[in-house]
Amino acid sequence: MKLHTIHLNVNDEEQKVTVRSGDTLLYTIREQLGLTGAKPGCLNGDCGACTIQVDGWPMKSCLMMAVEAEGKQITTIEGLNNTPIQEAFVHHFAFQCGYCTPGFIMNGHSLIQKKPDADDSTIKEWLESNICRCTSYIEIEKAIKFALGKNKPSS
Repeated sequence: MKLHTIHLNVNDEEQKVTVRSGDTLLYTIREQLGLTGAKPGCLNGDCGACTIQVDGWPMKSCLMMAVEAEGKQITTIEGLNNTPIQEAFVHHFAFQCGYCTPGFIMNGHSLIQKKPDADDSTIKEWLESNICRCTSYIEIEKAIKFALGKNKPSS
C-alpha cells in the first residue's frame, strides 16, 4: 500500500496529511481533519450529502481522490460563516433531519457565487445534484431564491 504525503488547503488553512492512493477526499476530510459536515451518503455521487467546494465549484467529495485535491482551494460547510445561504436555510426552515443540509448549502453557496442571476430553471437544475428524503424541495428553493435576493422573507 503506497502512502502519499500531500498538502491540502481546506477552509483557508494549509493541512499536511498522509493518504493512500485510494482515499477519497470525503474520507480524508472527515477522518484525518475531523471536519464531519460533509456526510457519507451513497458514496457513489448520487445523493450530494458530501458536497463541498473545490476551487469555488460544488464537488461531491466521495468522487474525488484526496491526491487530486492537492493545490486546490477546498471549502467545507465548516469554512462558511453566516453566509446568506446559511441564514436563508434557517429563515425558510429548509431542512428536517439535517443530514443532507450541508451538501445543499454548499451547492447553493456555489450557485450564488457562480450564477448570481440564476433563474428558476437554473436553480432547479443545480438542485438536481442533491437528494433529500425528508422534506419537499420547496423550502430549499425558497431559501436559495431568498439568498439570491429574488424573494422577500415570508412571515
